[in-house]
Formats: sequence, C-alpha cells, structure tokens
Amino acid sequence: MNPIALFTIIVVVILFAGIRIVFEYKRALKFRFGKYVKTLQPGFRWIIPLVETIQVVDIRVITINIVSQEVMTEDNVPCSIDGVVFFKISDPEKAVLEVEEYNFAITQLSQAALRDVCGKVELDTILSKREEMGKNIKSIVETETHHWGIEIIDVKIKDIQLPENMRRMMANQAEAERSRRARIILAEAENQAAAKLLEAGLQIDKSPSAIKLRLYQTLSNIAAEKNSTILFPFPEEVLPRPKKKED
Repeated sequence: MNPIALFTIIVVVILFAGIRIVFEYKRALKFRFGKYVKTLQPGFRWIIPLVETIQVVDIRVITINIVSQEVMTEDNVPCSIDGVVFFKISDPEKAVLEVEEYNFAITQLSQAALRDVCGKVELDTILSKREEMGKNIKSIVETETHHWGIEIIDVKIKDIQLPENMRRMMANQAEAERSRRARIILAEAENQAAAKLLEAGLQIDKSPSAIKLRLYQTLSNIAAEKNSTILFPFPEEVLPRPKKKED
C-alpha cells in the first residue's frame, strides 16, 4: 500500500476517534495522561486519542431515594422512615476530583442524617413537622457536600411506617379525641339553647297575651299532624300568670 495513503487513513482514523459531543446539560472533564487539564463546555469537541480521556458529569437536578431507615424516636417508638434528596453539581471539577462516587456518598450521608435528626425528636414532631425535619437533614448533608461542589436543593421525608399496635393506639386516640370534641360541642349547644329558652320565657312572662299566642301556636302545630286528639281538662284562664305590681 502507498505510504501516503496509509498515513492519510491513519490521520483520518485519529481525527474521527477523537471527536466528542458534549450536550448542553453536561460538562466533560478532560484528562491528559491521567492529569486534569480543563473542563469542556457543551458543543463539538476533539481530544487526542490514547492520550486524552474525558469524564462526563450531568449538571441537571438529580434525585436520590433515601432507603427506609429503622429509627428509634426520642419517646422510644420504632418506625421506618424513607425520603428523597434533590441535588445538582455546581462545580464538576470538585465533584469528580474531591469525592469518589458522589451519588453513593450523598446517599450514605442522607441516611445517617435522617437517623440522627429523627432519633432526637418525638414521633408526634416527625408526623406533624416533616418539612422542618427535611430542612434539618438538608443542613447536615450540605455542610459536607459543599466542599465537593455539590448543591443540595431539598430533602423530603416521603413515608413513615409505624408498627401495627402503634397504628391501632393512634386510631383509638384520634377516635377518643373526636368523641371528646363532639361532647363539648353538644354541651355548648345545650347551654346556648337553655340560655335562649330562658330569655324567651322571660320575654313571654311580660305579657299574658303572649302566653295565649304561644299556646295557640303549639296547638296549631299539633293539629297539623291530623292524628292526635287534644283534651283540655281545665280552661286556659287558670294557667299561672305573673302578678301585677301594686302601685
């Protein structure tokens, strides 16, 4: 084969072998003989084959699940808690050079922080203040990941699994609380009704004719049923009336 043609083929192969395309949502760290050189921006890029290599880093928001953790709360209640971590790479160079497998490192940090935070509070606090628990976990994790060029966006507690006996006790407690509220509301209603009846009675006592009108109205309501017989063993004039004040 012609040496010139052979040389041309080798050059073309080398040129095509070094072509790299970096997407907009990624960054590529270029290494030359294992030494970091620079970070390649998105677009068409070329590296020297066999001499230079690249490691691509995704700079979009990444989601990692916190697997269910067995936690003993401050009031000695065992429960299983899982969550989710949202983060993004703010400095690709540090994320690659400062930590090995940053995904695994963040997962382990999040699990340890979740157990630490939830183990220092009571169960009622975890159930009612999930947002606050997530912020506390986030503050612990981002303290470490800040040096790795990683930004923690948010941490959420997804689910809290309780023992079956604890669920039954909480259901009984909620039922008892609803029953207590219902009794209080009923007592308050009776109290208000009695006050209104007393006020109405005092108002009726001021006029004898009002007593008659009230009696006739009651008879009218009873007669509307058309299935009752009403007997009066005494005339309504003998009903008690308020005594008139003497001058």
